[in-house]
Amino acid sequence: MFIEPHFGKATKAGWIEVICGCMFSGKTEELIRRLNRSIIAKQKVEIFKPVIDNRYHEDNVVSHNENSIRSTAVSFANDILLLAGDCDVVGVDEAQFFDAEIVSVCNKLANNGKRVIVAGLDMDFEGKPFGPMPNLLAVAEFVTKVHAICAKSGELASFSYRLTEDDSTVLVGEKQEYEARSRQSFVEGMKSRKEPK
Repeated sequence: MFIEPHFGKATKAGWIEVICGCMFSGKTEELIRRLNRSIIAKQKVEIFKPVIDNRYHEDNVVSHNENSIRSTAVSFANDILLLAGDCDVVGVDEAQFFDAEIVSVCNKLANNGKRVIVAGLDMDFEGKPFGPMPNLLAVAEFVTKVHAICAKSGELASFSYRLTEDDSTVLVGEKQEYEARSRQSFVEGMKSRKEPK
């Protein structure tokens, strides 16, 4: 269980929290939970997501459980610096879809005394580190890895298995395109994918 650090008005310390995991593991749900607690604490909160993620809503961050929170869709990581203003807390969803600048953006925000909460996929559909996420994990003070339940075995799942034949790295999708899998089920699925048909 993540114990949230104190973020009172008296402190000028900032930091980075990363929530990572596979598809359907509750990353966005946890991001929304933390941001709502900051709002309850009367902190100024700004939330951002990449323009590419419009599965549920053009602007709002929406979890698979349909919980949502107001956000701003941006095209580039540096746009966040321009729009964050004098807020206390910055939330970023689907960080894996941002350009590599997201790491320096999060560092700048934290260095300026902001609490930065970032959620994203740690691995792509091939089980490889996804985009800027490894570097975000490296610079974060707090890392929370959440897990889903494997669609095949019912065990804990850490991998996002792609159900379609599309082999592009970025494919924004849902349950029609992905399922959560344990390591064993993921490896078995990848092996069968490579077998001649």
